[in-house]
This record gives sequence, structure tokens and C-alpha cells, in this order.
Amino acid sequence: MSNIDSFVKDSKLFIDGKFVDAMSNETFDSINPANNKKLASVANGGAEDAKYAIEVAKRTFDSGVWSEMPVEERSDILCRMSDLILERVEELSLIETLDVGKPISESREFDIPRAAKNFRFFAEMAKFLVHEHYDMKKFMSYTQYAPVGVTSLIIPWNLPFMQMTWKSSAALAAGNSVVVKPASYTPLSTIILGEIANEAGLPPGVLNIVTGPGSTVGTEMAVHKDVRRIAFVGETSTGRTVMQNASQNLTPVSLELGGKSANIVFEDANLEEAVAGSIEAIFTNQGEVCLAGSRILVQESIYDTFLEKFVEAVKKIKVGDPTDESTEMGALVSKNHLKEVHEYVEIGLDEGAKLAYGGERVEGLEEGNFYKPTVLYDVDNKMRVAQEEIFGPVPVIIPFKTEEDAIQIANDSIYGLAGVVWTNDLRRGHRVAAAIDSGLLWVNCWYIRDLRTPFGGSKASGIGREGGRNSFEFYTEAKTITMKK
Repeated sequence: MSNIDSFVKDSKLFIDGKFVDAMSNETFDSINPANNKKLASVANGGAEDAKYAIEVAKRTFDSGVWSEMPVEERSDILCRMSDLILERVEELSLIETLDVGKPISESREFDIPRAAKNFRFFAEMAKFLVHEHYDMKKFMSYTQYAPVGVTSLIIPWNLPFMQMTWKSSAALAAGNSVVVKPASYTPLSTIILGEIANEAGLPPGVLNIVTGPGSTVGTEMAVHKDVRRIAFVGETSTGRTVMQNASQNLTPVSLELGGKSANIVFEDANLEEAVAGSIEAIFTNQGEVCLAGSRILVQESIYDTFLEKFVEAVKKIKVGDPTDESTEMGALVSKNHLKEVHEYVEIGLDEGAKLAYGGERVEGLEEGNFYKPTVLYDVDNKMRVAQEEIFGPVPVIIPFKTEEDAIQIANDSIYGLAGVVWTNDLRRGHRVAAAIDSGLLWVNCWYIRDLRTPFGGSKASGIGREGGRNSFEFYTEAKTITMKK
């Protein structure tokens, strides 16, 4: 695309409203997953940069320039940021696609519009938060929800701009100052939010962005004594480390971690809808989605029919250049991740799973991290490929006999993030949704989000809930004030 050279540029840290080099003056390369060539140089921040950003954020918060600004004025600025995101949708979509490897259609139609929606939603909701008031005979009690201070936001590489705005918009709407660490694989789009913040009139120091390794930048953002909230999105093992670091100062955490969600297809389901929905639930964003319906449980009576139709649909998925408008599945984020995904396929075959399609790189696209959409079937839920998060375009198909079997298999996992049920039996839909131990459950659909509802997982899929009022409860401190009449 002709706009690539004009849109992609080297990236610095964004601290106190300014773009600055890392104190070490070191940089690292952001790589295009579609060809493994350098996209841009990125400032390689360290612990000292993170400390400085936190100091700036705390000083800004204490000044009251944002934390004490009337909520209507804060809302106006955040809504302006939303508008500016949409004004730059082509630029942001292309950069997101180049950095992540995802199809341009997904970036343009979902990621960037959703990012703008995040800012507008929380900006507007902040104006209508309810503060409780209770009367007693001689006393009255009321609550205040006050911004907490500095919030650390550690963002994953699979949906970087959308995830960054999901966290930062809520924290900012509540009146906090924010320090963000994007993933080192995909930092380019997130830095642009600094430009948007300045143009919208966000006071300097309210939003700060520090690129660099999780081992230094991320650790400092979790252990610093002046950080009052930590929100992390990523793999479960890293989430445990973040929680351990946060415990040093008893800092509250919100953790959105891994998943191995069950996608259950009952014999009474609309088969065409179930196949199409199951394709979407595992191959969107190359399967690099924590909410992916990666375990497809199919009732035995329709197992063969579903498998045949599913594989037929998988074979039609167009894998190719992420910037091509017709591409349906792009490149995996890195060479290492490609290797890990393929190793899981080999593990599955060694365990006794059968390969219906894929299991190899895409011919003619060897310069990039392209992997065929892959289908493993006749999988036992005890296999590693059914228990561990592959985070790629590799569903495992598992047969089940009864509704009770499906629920038992679905819950036989360390994860509890999401789930999908395909059935035309309304009572069964409600019954199974209630029985599955997960934070989110879709019936006859997938990935539909109402931002007013809680988002988060159970078990090893995370701690806490964000979305709607839950976000404001996390990013504020509730205070009860009781007064004698």
C-alpha cells in the first residue's frame, strides 16, 4: 500500500506530554510478521524510564489538573480523543495490521472503531455514575468514588490498540493518571495515542507510554510504591508474576489472562450457523485471541457431519498478505510463536489426535509467519492440546454424548474465561450457560460485547471484572462518609 512509508515511523517514549528517547538511548526493532523485516526503531525503555513516568504521573495527579477537573470537562477531552481516533482510522488500521500481522479488514472494521468506542463509552458513563446515599434517623451516610492515583496498564500484543484504549479510557475517565507499557512485539499503534492525547488537550503527564521489556519496565510498574492500581492482560504465567510483584505494596490488580474456551455444538443447533460461528471463534486474528473457542465440543450424533462441513469451510479461508483487502487470515506475530504453534500440532498428533487439515506453513509465503488454519479432531480432553492454550489457528474437536458430558468436559480445564453454546433449545441454552464455569458465555453467537457488562474470567483466566460500573469500581476508591444531622 502506498501509505505505508508515510504512516510508519520510528517511535519514542511518551512522558509528560513529550516524545523522548530512552535514558539509555537504546532502541529495538519492531518487525513485520508478514515478511520478518524491520518496520521501525522503538525506544527501549528500562526501569529508570518507568520510574520517571510514574513520578510524572503522580505529580500530575497530585496537582489536580486532571483528577480534580469537573467530570464534564474530562468527558469532553476523552470524547475528542475518540473522534481523533476515528479521523485517523486508516493510519491506525494499517499500522496495527503491519505490526500484528492481522488482516486489514479486521483492524479497520473492528479494532480501531472499538478503540474509539471505548473512549466515548467511558467518557459518557463517567458523567452518570450513581453515588449512594442512605438516611438514618439522626445520621446520613453517602459514598464517594475518588480516583486512586497512578495506574499501571500492561498491554498484550494480540489486540494492542484496542486493549490499550479499553484500559486507559476507563482509568482516565475516573480521573487517574496512567502509565502504559505496550507489548514489545507490537508497540507502534499505541504510541500514536500520545499524539492524539496532545491534540485533544489532555494535560501533560496524565497519559504516559513506556516501551521496553516486561522484565524491567513491567516489573517496575508493578512494584513501584506510588502505583495504586495495576491492570494486566496476557498469559497466565506472567499474570502470576505481576500479582506477586503487586503484593509487595498490596496494590490491587485486574488480571485478564489465558483461556481454552469450550465451543459446544448440540445436535439441535442450526448447523450452518454453528459452523460459521465456530470458524469465526477460532480463526479471527489468526486464533491469537484469549476468547477463542479453541475446544470445539460436538455431540456424537452430528459429529461426522459437523466435521465435514467445518473442514470444508476451513479450506476456503484465504491466508495471505494482511494488507490485502480480501485476506481473511494473516501472519502469526513472530517466528517464535509460529514455532510454538507448530510444536503443539506435533504434540497433538503424538498424543493420538488426527489431522483433518493444515499442520504446516503456507506455501509461497515462507518469508512471513504464515500458518495454515489447522484442524485436529478425535481429541481427548485430557490431551495437552485440549488443556493448554495454543493461541493460534488450531482448534481441537472433541466428541461428547450428552449435555452432562458436554458440561463436564467444558469445566475440565484450569481456565474459565469464556464459552459458546450452539442450540435451538432455549432452556438448554440457559441451563448450560449457567453450568459452565466461565466469566463470559455466548449462546448462538460469539464475541458480542456490550461495554456495560462485566468482562473477566474465573480460575486461571484471571482476577476481577472490568466493563461498565465494574471498571469504575476498580479504578476508584470507594469512601463512606457519615454525618450527624
